[in-house]
Amino acid sequence: MTSALAPGQNDAKSRRFVFVLLDKFTLLSFASAIDCLRLANRHMGGDHYSWILVGEGGDTISCSTNTTFKLDDDLTELRRDDTIVLCGGTSIQQATTKKLLNWLRREARKGPPIIGLCTASFCMAKAGLLDGKRATIHWENQDSFAEEFDEVELSKSVFTIDTNRMTTAGGTSSIDLFLKLIAQDLGEDVANWVADQQIYSSIRTDQDTQRLSVPTRIGVRHPKLSMVIQMMEANIEEPISPSLLAKDVGMSTRQLERLFRRYLNRSPKRYYMELRLQKARNLLMQTDMSVINVALACGFASPSHFSKCYRAHYETTPYRERGSQSSRLSI
Repeated sequence: MTSALAPGQNDAKSRRFVFVLLDKFTLLSFASAIDCLRLANRHMGGDHYSWILVGEGGDTISCSTNTTFKLDDDLTELRRDDTIVLCGGTSIQQATTKKLLNWLRREARKGPPIIGLCTASFCMAKAGLLDGKRATIHWENQDSFAEEFDEVELSKSVFTIDTNRMTTAGGTSSIDLFLKLIAQDLGEDVANWVADQQIYSSIRTDQDTQRLSVPTRIGVRHPKLSMVIQMMEANIEEPISPSLLAKDVGMSTRQLERLFRRYLNRSPKRYYMELRLQKARNLLMQTDMSVINVALACGFASPSHFSKCYRAHYETTPYRERGSQSSRLSI
């Protein structure tokens, strides 16, 4: 894997980060990144890193907690040696405006490193900056991202680096990426010191996955149950029958039923259905896919069956869910 730094950029004294704050950006992702730079400066006893905050309009912008930030500038022309850091959040589709995309494409032609925090991978992909590259995004947005950007190699890792394109999954994964950048610039000792200051004892790499393991998530440590759930999660579009799932882990269908009843208080079929409906809801809320296409992507042969199952679980129809989402987006 090649370095994230362009030639001649290993001198941290000349490195400026331009944080592009998008509407409703995730505060934790932004704060985690910028605090790494602050602490590195403190340890080195100088301003080895500098940063500015920019955004559309150049005035103020609100983050995910509705806290308002004063911007230093509008989406203006940057220096060639700047590093762009896009900070995404909960309303990434609405925040990805035509003005932002045009600005991003123009600045990208200069060849700077570009980082996408949390959901900002969506902006980068929309601008065509991730075509043929490896990237990640928050696990909640993975389904919709994969449906829309099949030219991007989507990863489930906490962060990715592909040449001068870097993406993170959100939350504290910003710390992991920025510690890596600091280690490249100033050495491992400085990065480790910054991590100690943040009480960050488990530094992750781009080989670490975002989500908790299946046993941790479901609160059950049973290897065969975990294997079945992993197979279910990997086969949403074309569901596997309980009998085949049972056979694959070396047990009978009846044994599998008892296992699910004992630990999860539901049948394998019910649990599988809930996984498929959760993916369907994510696609309805985060994409413009038609209800029919959402149904097919989640393993439902007919829209009527999909609608019936969706209403039974969420007490509303897919069409009303899509309509309520559209009204929220228009506000």
